[in-house]
Amino acid sequence: MLENGPLSGMRVIEIGSTVAGPFCGRMLADFGAEVIKIEPPDGDALRTMGKQCEGKSLYAASMFRNKRLVALDLHREEGRAIVRALAERADVLIENFKPGTLESWGLGSAELSRLNPRLVMVRISGYGQDGPYSARPGYGVICEAVSGLRHLTGDPDRPPSRIAVSLTDYITGLHGAFGAAMALLARGVTGRGQVIDAALYECAFNFMEPWIPAYQKLGHVAGRTGSGLAESTPNNLYPTADGDFIHITAMADGLFRRLASAMGRPDLGEDARFAKALERNGNAEALDAIIAEWTGRLALSEIERRLQAAGVPATRIFTIADIFKDPHYTARRSIVEAEDPDLGPVAMATVVPRLSATPGHIRHAGHRIGEDTRAVLADVLGYDGSTTDALVRDGVIACSA
Repeated sequence: MLENGPLSGMRVIEIGSTVAGPFCGRMLADFGAEVIKIEPPDGDALRTMGKQCEGKSLYAASMFRNKRLVALDLHREEGRAIVRALAERADVLIENFKPGTLESWGLGSAELSRLNPRLVMVRISGYGQDGPYSARPGYGVICEAVSGLRHLTGDPDRPPSRIAVSLTDYITGLHGAFGAAMALLARGVTGRGQVIDAALYECAFNFMEPWIPAYQKLGHVAGRTGSGLAESTPNNLYPTADGDFIHITAMADGLFRRLASAMGRPDLGEDARFAKALERNGNAEALDAIIAEWTGRLALSEIERRLQAAGVPATRIFTIADIFKDPHYTARRSIVEAEDPDLGPVAMATVVPRLSATPGHIRHAGHRIGEDTRAVLADVLGYDGSTTDALVRDGVIACSA
């Protein structure tokens, strides 16, 4: 049962929307699970995010890959009955509604576990299923601010910044997929499913690891450091003579001595201010100025050539255009294409991590809204055509042509 991935044979119902829940489902689908995504008849909100091509969401083509797409109205009891029936026959259910929403619909963990004691339920929310903030609406970037991670992002003389992807949603979706895999392993021993409570703020807070004990023991409040990394020197972005930048990371003592030699300044490796890591951390500003003076006299390509020859980790900052023409990305097929019936081949990131014996696969791009509704209701629930037609007429489900 592993020919299509290590999760082959597992059925996942995804009723999450936008990014965190669908990314969790995408990770499981990439590794062979049958993921049945439920979205509203007018489509998941993610279809309005990112760029459109010929009126179709490119984001959805990637995020909804490998999934069977069912369109139904969860606000209708008939639609919720379909979800209950699917959950009875599933291994995992993923949701990212505000806590209490599923309970109000009769789809909470207590109800679904009574129907299917083996069900693993991944519950993604802003602040978790309990606690004083649990009822608050939580989006990724909002909870990123609550986690402390946003406070560390950007330059020290400017307001906190953000990166142009839904970072905390991805972090939480990944935690949710990891939790689901662990719960399935545990189910193999206990025979019972369980609930994974994945909170956006908490999963992002997990990435604050170095600064938690630093505050407890030292009262240190970490702040924004721009392109550098505190207590890791040198580890920064430096200007080049041709108006570009290069990031150099050489915080280990041996690496720093190689950098000093490549700069034609082996004496820096013996300088009392820079010879050892802790001393470099205490003199980071002075050392960065010395390195910047050196890089500022050379073109980016020449600096890269010298540092690669010396075995010093360094790189230009890649744009997506750089990535598409980079030989390493090409050699490893880090970008793959999935066929879309409307758009043709659509580029997307390959399946990661790479498993040597049971790798994941991309089988198809994201389908249209409701493209698989009829097939799923027939295959999984045994609905005949007349039953499905009646549900379409009543507006409970939607089926694409």
